Amino acid sequence: MEVRQYRFEESWNEPFDTALDSPQTLVLMFGEMGRSEKIDRAIEEVCEAFPRSVKAGCSSAGEIYDGELFEHSLVVSVACFEKSRLKKAVRTIASPDDSEQIGRELAESLSGEGLKAVLLISEGLVINGTELTRGVNEALPSDVVVTGGLAGDDSRFEITYVLDDENRPRSGVVSAVGFYGGDFRVASGYRGGWDRFGVERKITAAKKNVLYTLNDEPALEVYKRYLGRYASELPASALLFPLAVRESKETRETKVRTVLAVDEETQSITFAGDIPEGGYATFMKSNFDRLIDGVYDIAETIARNERIAPEALCVAISCVGRKLLLRQRTEEELEAILEVLPPGVRQIGFYSYGEISPMRTTGACDLHNQTMTLSLYWEV
Repeated sequence: MEVRQYRFEESWNEPFDTALDSPQTLVLMFGEMGRSEKIDRAIEEVCEAFPRSVKAGCSSAGEIYDGELFEHSLVVSVACFEKSRLKKAVRTIASPDDSEQIGRELAESLSGEGLKAVLLISEGLVINGTELTRGVNEALPSDVVVTGGLAGDDSRFEITYVLDDENRPRSGVVSAVGFYGGDFRVASGYRGGWDRFGVERKITAAKKNVLYTLNDEPALEVYKRYLGRYASELPASALLFPLAVRESKETRETKVRTVLAVDEETQSITFAGDIPEGGYATFMKSNFDRLIDGVYDIAETIARNERIAPEALCVAISCVGRKLLLRQRTEEELEAILEVLPPGVRQIGFYSYGEISPMRTTGACDLHNQTMTLSLYWEV
């Protein structure tokens, strides 16, 4: 396996190694696609240089290139596998109600002998990430590792783009890449690092990813009360105050949910993933040190438990809320990963509207928010 990485701002940082082009090569692209003519032209140049390779990617809220953060750029990773096979599937979505079916269709199209992992890259605003992962889980064997994320749009929340089946940036697209073969290896994990504050409230009315009431009070009214001066900046300010939810009093594992939209008329809040009616929710706030310590922890855990090849590719997907919060310290979480992983591992990724990674308790993939997720790919 060989990995080369490239970065485009006003020009490419180095020439392409076109000898890596093959059907067993994965080309990942993240950046300001769909909004910038120069970036879209750069994508075309990548596709011309690697015509036989499997290409995937999306718009972002910030681009990860090894230990650095870039904005309004395009980052590219070219990973040529020696023994493993790749396959890409694409679907379009018009309504959140279609999310589960699309997840099931993507999984069914990739399911087959030797499937070890799936990288799921979805548009970030129409999709219901919980339903998407539910559909994927229903159609795939439990030992297939599914990771990925939802495309970003800086902090605008207007429109996101994913590379379609013709490798063009397009809105309303959900894509998935399957990895096959007995020599393929994958390791993944996620961490948060936010602190809870205030009392835990019962979710008294919710439907899918829309929250209506907490303890029978209008959800938006309660949320604004806790946001204080940040309430006037919704929904963007909600990235700094996510919600921790759990299915019931007996459930130990929590999921973090980020706000996508608010509705003043109904006093409801729309989240990136499902909110369980009858469950419990707690507001969260930032803790700089715990955010970065969590990234060290997940990288150390993976490095300790796996024999990672030095030429491995690490795909890092982190929440835009973490970037907005960490600001000048954002690169600390990116550098922390590479400090722990074996020398030679290359890292690419993006800041997202949602992260997909297996749950620690069940192993089934699920939507996460406000986390850093890592997926490492290599061969033996």
